[in-house]
Amino acid sequence: MKRTRTIASLGTLVELRSLDVDRLQADLASQEATRTRYQNNLARLDALTEGSGATGALPLALALNCGAYKQNVMAMADLHRTDLALHEANMAVSQRKLADAWTRRELLGKVLEQEQVLHAREQERVVRKREDDIATQSWMAGRA
Repeated sequence: MKRTRTIASLGTLVELRSLDVDRLQADLASQEATRTRYQNNLARLDALTEGSGATGALPLALALNCGAYKQNVMAMADLHRTDLALHEANMAVSQRKLADAWTRRELLGKVLEQEQVLHAREQERVVRKREDDIATQSWMAGRA
């Protein structure tokens, strides 16, 4: 009876760990989508910087305006690169958490399997003992 409760408890723990792994995987997928958006935005900002053309051939007022535009776009791109680096650092932490959660779930799964095997052996022993007792009783009844 005690082993049955242990198996049920371990099964519940394995399910909870699996839910934790699923949650962390979903979180990591969301972070990956955010990283992709950052990279796409950086590519667009770089294209805007290159696409604005040379400022030297323009009249002074337009050259100043175009130069300020390029500076602002490059500053925004630098901020995005910094944010992306921080985001990737957070992703690395999340990946480590996922790996740890997966390991914990796997270890609990192995313990659960071992308990189930032990329980099955116990049940098999009980059945064999019962059959041996019945056979012994039949044999004793046949001798009398």
